[in-house]
Amino acid sequence: MFAAYELINCSPGKSEQVAVALRRIKGVKQAHVVTGLHDVVAYVEAPNLNELTRLIITKIQGTKGVSRTVTCMVVN
Repeated sequence: MFAAYELINCSPGKSEQVAVALRRIKGVKQAHVVTGLHDVVAYVEAPNLNELTRLIITKIQGTKGVSRTVTCMVVN
């Protein structure tokens, strides 16, 4: 299993809508609106690296209201 934390910046006023939309995506295990440098933090899992890449690039970055992401791969 491959996993990552996605640190997400959203368009102004869209954090809650983005978190709700992300929670509906298969592979997104958690998504929370947070304070600080990023607006939403999501924990994602996929069975292999190719699926994780597709999930991040196609689904998460393609979500309306997402303006930028930082991916932190889980290594242990």
